[in-house]
Amino acid sequence: MTTGSPTTARSRRRALRVLVGVVAAAAVLGVALVVVPMLRPAGPRPLFQLPVTCGETWQLGTYPGHDDYDVDLFPIEGEAWGRPVLASYAGTVTEAGINGSLGGRNPENPEGPRGRGGGYWVKIDHGGKWETQYLHMLEPPLVKVGQQVAQGDQLGLVGSTGNSGAPHLHYEQRRGWEKVETHFDGEPSGITTDEREYTVQRTSGNCPPGVS
Repeated sequence: MTTGSPTTARSRRRALRVLVGVVAAAAVLGVALVVVPMLRPAGPRPLFQLPVTCGETWQLGTYPGHDDYDVDLFPIEGEAWGRPVLASYAGTVTEAGINGSLGGRNPENPEGPRGRGGGYWVKIDHGGKWETQYLHMLEPPLVKVGQQVAQGDQLGLVGSTGNSGAPHLHYEQRRGWEKVETHFDGEPSGITTDEREYTVQRTSGNCPPGVS
């Protein structure tokens, strides 16, 4: 036995088709809002500075298996533990928390168990498809997702959380989805491949206004 009129059934089918069309259009729009901005050309490279205290000299290095363009930073003088990690350039914090697992390495137990991934970390969106990442920090970041930071604002402290063998700052610059060679104060670092061990020294120009 059929219930309801043919007109009512057709109306229901028509309404269902409209609903499906609206949902599909919304899905396409959502994808477009995410993908289209990433397909646009990147903006000019920001004038990134070393993510460490003004005037300090640090060793920048890489080694086989580290991954192309990744930079590890170690201070030339003094302990690395607890050194301030600073924003390389102004932007918006998009990640601030734990990447992977922390492990158990700290100043009191430097040979403790390694964790996985980047440990305590921060990621900053600088606009124009440019990002920076800061990994293996000692303690929870001092900033939160959505926070606006200026160049030189402190993000956290140098540590050895995550998959880290010694206290240092792992740092990356990214353009869109790709890592690129790091530049500091407009100068390339020279770290482009992990096929061989390579180190270079740089002095931080990440200084307050009026200080050089």
